[in-house]
Amino acid sequence: MKDLRVAVLMGGPSAEAEVSRKSGAMVVAALRDAGMSVVPVDIQGTAVNVPADVDVAFIAMHGTFGEDGQIQRILEDHGVAYTGSDPGASARAFNKILAKECFLEAGIPTPKSVIFDGVNVPEELHWPLFVKPARQGSSVGISRVDDLAALVQAYQQARQFDSQVMVEEFVRGREFTVGILDGRALPVVEIKTKREFFDYEAKYTTGAAEEICPAPLEATITARAKMFALRAHECLGCRDYSRVDLMMNETTGQFYVLEVNTLPGMTANSLLPKAARAAGMELPALCSRMVELALARRMEAVTV
Repeated sequence: MKDLRVAVLMGGPSAEAEVSRKSGAMVVAALRDAGMSVVPVDIQGTAVNVPADVDVAFIAMHGTFGEDGQIQRILEDHGVAYTGSDPGASARAFNKILAKECFLEAGIPTPKSVIFDGVNVPEELHWPLFVKPARQGSSVGISRVDDLAALVQAYQQARQFDSQVMVEEFVRGREFTVGILDGRALPVVEIKTKREFFDYEAKYTTGAAEEICPAPLEATITARAKMFALRAHECLGCRDYSRVDLMMNETTGQFYVLEVNTLPGMTANSLLPKAARAAGMELPALCSRMVELALARRMEAVTV
């Protein structure tokens, strides 16, 4: 592993480019701590130039182009091994509408939702509602609304980030996230935010949210959270690692899967590294394992 040369891809054209660069910087430092030769690659726009002599590309990108399968397809077309899910799984997970269809088909509970056109009010849903661009990450463009006037305004905001907008029923209760690594669920994290919901500011502002890991749950409830997270990861066809966000209804105790993040953040405030640390794995070991999984696929392809 110490002779490996790894390109860490960051930046890109998305609204999350700066967060991606923070993730990338953390990954670069972690892999160097692990003894690898690392080449930082800051992607400007959609131009991708990966050095020809690298063994693996570590994708530290977030949002459009990074998480939606585009960069994965480019790397495959150039024969470059890379970390994380393939183009198909990435696209399914990134599109909240497609992901929900997969969850429902697999029998995984998820909040009720409809595609919203800005005109026809979703009468079958109960207020409050979340208005979400179908294809964005880090809660970019998401609003919580309590009435029709706010719904129309939130729709216009969401449309700035995607042509498709989803309206989702609010689940009142506790929020959790579960990291998946190499087919196993990491310790569950409970998220308590001081803001209206776990939005972009809460995710990336120190002190804006409290993240408790392991979450204070009974063993049987922890097992259920991990089970739903693994099923969501698998039903989308994800591989290697992801992070699954869930809500637990405060009245019934039922878990609902919100979404699966195929390229979770790797910053100092990020949840997957915190969960890995609770499992005894510091960031250099976590990033090394991600590289190992990608390298193993490349070796399998060579021997077939």
